[in-house]
Amino acid sequence: MSEFQDRVLKFVAMVPKGKVTTYKELARAVGNPRAYRAVANAVARNPQPIKIPCHRVVRSNGEIGGYRLGPRRKVMLLVSEGIEVRGATINIGRCLFRFK
Repeated sequence: MSEFQDRVLKFVAMVPKGKVTTYKELARAVGNPRAYRAVANAVARNPQPIKIPCHRVVRSNGEIGGYRLGPRRKVMLLVSEGIEVRGATINIGRCLFRFK
C-alpha cells in the first residue's frame, strides 16, 4: 500500500456510521483538492472494505459510485446505516461528513 493510499484510508475510517463523504472532500482532507481521481483509485484498492468503510464515499453529485463488493452491496450497507438511497443517488446535503 502506498503512503498516499494509507493516508486516504485513514481519513475514510473517520467517516461515522450514517454519514458519507465525497472523493473531492477526501482529496481536500489529504491536502490535494484536485486529486479526487487518485483518491477514488486509492479507495477502490481498499484491502478491508468493511473494516475501512469505503462504502461511505460517494460522488459529489450524490451518486453512489462504484464499490469493490458491487453497487447493490454498497446501497444495502448505506441503507442499513440509515442513509436514504433513491435509485443510485442520495441526498448528500442530509448526510455529508466534512473533515475539519
